[in-house]
Amino acid sequence: MPVLLPPDELVRRYEVPGPRYTSYPTVPAWTRSFTGADYQDHLGRAGREDGEAPLSLYVHIPFCEKLCTYCGCNVTISRKREEADRYLDAVGEELRMTRRHLGVRRAVTQLHWGGGSPTFLSPEQIRRLWSLIAEQFEVRPDAEISFEANPMTTTSAQLTTLRELGFNRLSVGVQDFNPEVQRAINRYQTLERTREVFAEARALGFSGINFDLVYGLPHQTDESWESTLGRLLELRPHRMAVFAFAFLPDAIPHQRKLKVEAMPRGPDKLRLMRRTYEATLQAGYLPVGMDHFALPDDPLARAEAEGSLGRGFQGYTVQSAPDLVGVGVSAISDLGAAYAQNAKSLPEYEALAREGQPATERGLALSPDDRRRRRIITDLMCRFEADLSAHLDLFEGALPSLRPMEADRLLELDLDRHRVRITPLGRWFVRNAAMAFDAYLTRPLGVRFSQTV
Repeated sequence: MPVLLPPDELVRRYEVPGPRYTSYPTVPAWTRSFTGADYQDHLGRAGREDGEAPLSLYVHIPFCEKLCTYCGCNVTISRKREEADRYLDAVGEELRMTRRHLGVRRAVTQLHWGGGSPTFLSPEQIRRLWSLIAEQFEVRPDAEISFEANPMTTTSAQLTTLRELGFNRLSVGVQDFNPEVQRAINRYQTLERTREVFAEARALGFSGINFDLVYGLPHQTDESWESTLGRLLELRPHRMAVFAFAFLPDAIPHQRKLKVEAMPRGPDKLRLMRRTYEATLQAGYLPVGMDHFALPDDPLARAEAEGSLGRGFQGYTVQSAPDLVGVGVSAISDLGAAYAQNAKSLPEYEALAREGQPATERGLALSPDDRRRRRIITDLMCRFEADLSAHLDLFEGALPSLRPMEADRLLELDLDRHRVRITPLGRWFVRNAAMAFDAYLTRPLGVRFSQTV
């Protein structure tokens, strides 16, 4: 199956800073005027209005033993496992506060532990965190229960404990196996250990294993990238998420250690993603959204085929719960009518949570206009098309931005039925199309986004 690659001139024209649209409005538009009391109000409303609906629950575990210089996550560098005990005390209090305001709504059909490195926790701490969750929520027997793992710090005891508790999906960070790339980003990982963790997880009965890769890192070349892809595809993971590196040194100071001149940019960077498409499709995977790939029988591939694919803060998802509750430092909640993010400072988070207070640092209550724009942007990002027949004002307002993309054959405009459809070539630039419906980009947000290409 041929993969269309846009000409260099087109890449240079559309390579601009823009959101990834894991939410709309995006995080820079959220405000500190949204308080913990506001978050509690929205929790209560979600409990009263959707008491029978299940929840997604995300728990952030921030600890890592060392700092990877490419990383954009909220992490705390430590080798002291007792710090995790204090952190779990705070998480337990936040879980109790959350449950009080949700009331009878406690069924969970999606549970994800992210980080940081969740496998920083010892088996005993893993069991304790599970107990804290189970005391407040009912994790359904058919729930998708997943966690993120760094193979170099993940032990057999941890994998066994997680599987015994009911975890059924594993997300393995890889980035790149090239030694020069690993030295540049301060993340050292062997193919041998990655294979061992993969084989052990499969033997334990994990029903879904996916690899997370990043392209656009310093010193990545076509040859080194093809080597990494080939080695991983030999293992036949259920899914692969292949993210473009977001280089934001102004917002993420430790990224300043990376050498800009060593990074593939523009057409060179895009060519790495083209090779990803070619390799994964040849291996029997299906493309999902703009940067995920899945085997045909994987729930993610089925969701795309059925038109039910969702998008959230972990990327593309199988939608099975209307609301996401985030717990832990920097964790984000999406309650449909509002977003809320916890404090990014670990001491501040722990102090507020231990007092039984919401640790909300910022958020946003969505206006009716926000919600309809979110629907359109989500449709573009997940289904590569949008029906604006009920939103003629938004269709007309976006035309000046969309017409140049139509002229470049990146999308098709149906003026009679007020529809937008992204072409196969235009999928490389879907973020640019979504930006045409973003009302906040005309405002001074004080942040620089990553490049759209």
